[in-house]
Amino acid sequence: MKTIRRSSSIIYVAAIVAIMVAFPAWLPAQTAAVKSSDASSGSTMQWSVQVDRVNPGDLEVAYSFQVAIYENLLKELNKTKQFKKVFRDGDRNASDVPNLLVLQTTVEKYTPGSETRRAVTTVSGATKLTVRSQLLTREGKIVLERTVNGDVRFFGSNLRATHNLARNIAKAIKQSRWDVG
Repeated sequence: MKTIRRSSSIIYVAAIVAIMVAFPAWLPAQTAAVKSSDASSGSTMQWSVQVDRVNPGDLEVAYSFQVAIYENLLKELNKTKQFKKVFRDGDRNASDVPNLLVLQTTVEKYTPGSETRRAVTTVSGATKLTVRSQLLTREGKIVLERTVNGDVRFFGSNLRATHNLARNIAKAIKQSRWDVG
Protein backbone atom coordinates (compact mmCIF):
# COMPACT_ATOMS: atom_id res chain seq x y z
CA MET A 1 0.00 0.00 0.00
CA LYS A 2 2.83 2.40 0.89
CA THR A 3 4.67 1.61 -2.33
CA ILE A 4 1.56 2.36 -4.41
CA ARG A 5 1.16 5.79 -2.74
CA ARG A 6 4.84 6.52 -3.10
CA SER A 7 4.95 5.54 -6.78
CA SER A 8 1.75 7.48 -7.58
CA SER A 9 3.11 10.61 -5.92
CA ILE A 10 6.37 10.24 -7.86
CA ILE A 11 4.39 9.91 -11.11
CA TYR A 12 2.32 12.96 -10.16
CA VAL A 13 5.41 15.10 -9.46
CA ALA A 14 7.07 13.85 -12.66
CA ALA A 15 3.98 14.83 -14.68
CA ILE A 16 3.99 18.36 -13.22
CA VAL A 17 7.71 18.74 -13.95
CA ALA A 18 7.20 17.47 -17.51
CA ILE A 19 4.41 19.99 -18.12
CA MET A 20 6.53 22.83 -16.73
CA VAL A 21 9.47 21.82 -18.93
CA ALA A 22 7.30 21.43 -22.03
CA PHE A 23 5.51 24.77 -21.59
CA PRO A 24 7.87 27.01 -19.59
CA ALA A 25 6.68 30.40 -20.80
CA TRP A 26 3.07 29.62 -21.56
CA LEU A 27 1.54 30.45 -18.16
CA PRO A 28 3.53 33.62 -17.35
CA ALA A 29 2.96 34.98 -20.87
CA GLN A 30 -0.75 34.36 -20.61
CA THR A 31 -0.89 36.14 -17.25
CA ALA A 32 1.01 39.13 -18.65
CA ALA A 33 -1.35 39.31 -21.63
CA VAL A 34 -4.37 39.36 -19.35
CA LYS A 35 -2.85 42.07 -17.16
CA SER A 36 -1.96 44.29 -20.09
CA SER A 37 -5.41 43.99 -21.64
CA ASP A 38 -7.00 44.93 -18.29
CA ALA A 39 -4.77 47.98 -17.95
CA SER A 40 -5.44 49.19 -21.47
CA SER A 41 -9.21 48.76 -21.19
CA GLY A 42 -9.40 51.10 -18.19
CA SER A 43 -10.15 54.71 -19.08
CA THR A 44 -8.85 56.24 -15.87
CA MET A 45 -5.97 58.68 -16.12
CA GLN A 46 -3.06 58.63 -13.77
CA TRP A 47 -2.93 61.97 -11.97
CA SER A 48 -0.08 63.62 -10.13
CA VAL A 49 -0.55 65.86 -7.12
CA GLN A 50 1.26 68.92 -5.84
CA VAL A 51 0.98 69.45 -2.10
CA ASP A 52 0.79 73.13 -1.16
CA ARG A 53 2.14 74.33 2.15
CA VAL A 54 -0.28 74.19 5.05
CA ASN A 55 -2.32 77.34 5.58
CA PRO A 56 -2.70 78.04 9.33
CA GLY A 57 -5.80 80.15 8.68
CA ASP A 58 -6.56 82.60 11.48
CA LEU A 59 -5.13 80.29 14.12
CA GLU A 60 -1.78 80.44 15.80
CA VAL A 61 -0.39 77.07 14.81
CA ALA A 62 3.27 76.50 15.57
CA TYR A 63 5.44 76.50 12.47
CA SER A 64 6.77 73.07 13.48
CA PHE A 65 3.21 71.71 13.30
CA GLN A 66 2.68 73.23 9.84
CA VAL A 67 5.90 71.69 8.55
CA ALA A 68 5.15 68.35 10.20
CA ILE A 69 1.69 68.21 8.58
CA TYR A 70 3.22 69.07 5.19
CA GLU A 71 6.02 66.51 5.41
CA ASN A 72 3.71 63.78 6.70
CA LEU A 73 1.25 64.53 3.88
CA LEU A 74 3.98 64.02 1.30
CA LYS A 75 4.95 60.72 2.89
CA GLU A 76 1.39 59.40 3.32
CA LEU A 77 0.28 60.39 -0.21
CA ASN A 78 3.30 58.57 -1.64
CA LYS A 79 2.34 55.48 0.37
CA THR A 80 -1.14 55.33 -1.18
CA LYS A 81 0.33 54.86 -4.69
CA GLN A 82 -2.79 56.62 -5.97
CA PHE A 83 -0.86 59.36 -7.71
CA LYS A 84 1.73 58.98 -10.43
CA LYS A 85 3.95 61.53 -8.70
CA VAL A 86 3.69 63.64 -5.55
CA PHE A 87 5.27 67.09 -5.91
CA ARG A 88 6.30 69.57 -3.25
CA ASP A 89 5.02 73.14 -3.32
CA GLY A 90 7.14 75.17 -5.73
CA ASP A 91 8.63 72.17 -7.57
CA ARG A 92 9.50 73.41 -11.08
CA ASN A 93 8.93 69.96 -12.59
CA ALA A 94 5.24 70.13 -11.67
CA SER A 95 4.58 72.76 -14.34
CA ASP A 96 5.42 70.23 -17.08
CA VAL A 97 3.02 67.56 -15.81
CA PRO A 98 -0.22 67.40 -17.84
CA ASN A 99 -2.55 65.81 -15.25
CA LEU A 100 -1.81 67.72 -12.08
CA LEU A 101 -4.03 68.24 -9.05
CA VAL A 102 -3.20 70.58 -6.18
CA LEU A 103 -3.85 69.67 -2.54
CA GLN A 104 -4.56 72.66 -0.32
CA THR A 105 -4.84 72.19 3.43
CA THR A 106 -6.19 74.85 5.79
CA VAL A 107 -6.22 74.46 9.57
CA GLU A 108 -9.71 75.14 10.95
CA LYS A 109 -9.27 74.05 14.59
CA TYR A 110 -6.21 73.45 16.69
CA THR A 111 -6.09 72.45 20.33
CA PRO A 112 -2.54 72.16 21.64
CA GLY A 113 -2.14 69.31 24.05
CA SER A 114 0.20 68.30 26.80
CA GLU A 115 2.19 65.09 26.73
CA THR A 116 2.61 65.30 30.49
CA ARG A 117 -1.13 65.62 31.16
CA ARG A 118 -1.86 62.72 28.79
CA ALA A 119 0.68 60.54 30.57
CA VAL A 120 -0.67 61.37 34.01
CA THR A 121 -4.44 61.46 33.50
CA THR A 122 -5.16 59.86 30.07
CA VAL A 123 -8.40 61.89 29.90
CA SER A 124 -7.01 65.36 29.30
CA GLY A 125 -4.16 66.85 27.35
CA ALA A 126 -5.15 65.62 23.87
CA THR A 127 -3.70 67.43 20.87
CA LYS A 128 -6.39 67.93 18.23
CA LEU A 129 -6.25 69.22 14.67
CA THR A 130 -9.10 69.77 12.21
CA VAL A 131 -8.31 70.81 8.65
CA ARG A 132 -10.15 71.42 5.41
CA SER A 133 -8.43 69.63 2.56
CA GLN A 134 -9.22 70.53 -1.02
CA LEU A 135 -8.06 68.74 -4.14
CA LEU A 136 -8.15 71.21 -7.03
CA THR A 137 -7.33 71.28 -10.72
CA ARG A 138 -4.81 73.81 -11.99
CA GLU A 139 -7.73 76.01 -13.00
CA GLY A 140 -8.99 76.07 -9.40
CA LYS A 141 -11.97 73.72 -9.82
CA ILE A 142 -12.59 71.82 -6.57
CA VAL A 143 -12.49 68.10 -7.26
CA LEU A 144 -12.70 66.92 -3.65
CA GLU A 145 -13.23 68.74 -0.37
CA ARG A 146 -13.14 67.08 3.04
CA THR A 147 -12.86 68.13 6.66
CA VAL A 148 -10.42 65.78 8.36
CA ASN A 149 -9.38 65.33 11.98
CA GLY A 150 -6.14 64.21 13.53
CA ASP A 151 -5.33 63.85 17.18
CA VAL A 152 -3.22 62.15 19.76
CA ARG A 153 -5.20 61.25 22.86
CA PHE A 154 -3.21 58.87 25.03
CA PHE A 155 0.46 58.24 24.39
CA GLY A 156 2.85 59.87 21.97
CA SER A 157 4.31 63.24 21.22
CA ASN A 158 2.17 66.19 20.21
CA LEU A 159 3.55 65.94 16.68
CA ARG A 160 2.02 62.47 16.44
CA ALA A 161 -1.26 64.30 15.76
CA THR A 162 0.23 65.60 12.50
CA HIS A 163 1.07 62.06 11.40
CA ASN A 164 -2.43 60.85 12.24
CA LEU A 165 -3.93 63.83 10.41
CA ALA A 166 -1.85 63.22 7.27
CA ARG A 167 -2.76 59.53 7.30
CA ASN A 168 -6.46 60.44 7.60
CA ILE A 169 -6.23 62.93 4.71
CA ALA A 170 -4.51 60.38 2.46
CA LYS A 171 -7.09 57.78 3.45
CA ALA A 172 -9.99 60.17 2.70
CA ILE A 173 -8.56 60.94 -0.75
CA LYS A 174 -7.96 57.29 -1.53
CA GLN A 175 -11.43 56.17 -0.45
CA SER A 176 -13.27 58.99 -2.22
CA ARG A 177 -14.46 59.03 -5.78
CA TRP A 178 -13.56 62.24 -7.49
CA ASP A 179 -14.30 63.36 -11.00
CA VAL A 180 -11.99 65.82 -12.68
CA GLY A 181 -13.90 65.95 -15.97
